[in-house]
Amino acid sequence: MSRDRGKANRSMTTPPHDAPDPATEAWCLMFDFLMRSAPQRLQAQQRHGLTPNDSRVLFSLDADGKPIGSLAREWGCDPSTATWLVDRLERSGLADRIASSSDRRVKLVRATEKGTATKNDLQAAYHRPPAEIARLSPSDLNALIRVCRKLQEA
Repeated sequence: MSRDRGKANRSMTTPPHDAPDPATEAWCLMFDFLMRSAPQRLQAQQRHGLTPNDSRVLFSLDADGKPIGSLAREWGCDPSTATWLVDRLERSGLADRIASSSDRRVKLVRATEKGTATKNDLQAAYHRPPAEIARLSPSDLNALIRVCRKLQEA
């Protein structure tokens, strides 16, 4: 009976063990785990007064700067939305706009020192393994590492 209650608490997207496609089952299980561990990442963002979108924007900035149009394409939004997103980070002191050295009409958006320090702090928090990962046996961790390395190489 307790096994059934455990299944009821699982995500609706988790396929049954007899799913016709093992790749789909593997992806659903990975995705569900990432979604369940999202609160850990959200807490790190909130410590800095950031939303998930703010974090995504901050991680795409560097010290050299990128034009708003380029950022809008990268983020899959229109330039006015990109401007609004950058304005949020700029008000927090995490980003600023500078003139392009090659074209004074173009403003580049870059991470400030505070923005870079915030990215580093967030990355350290994101890289702390959730308890479920930390509790895996050494052989399970080695198998997981092997699979994840294959996925990164693909």
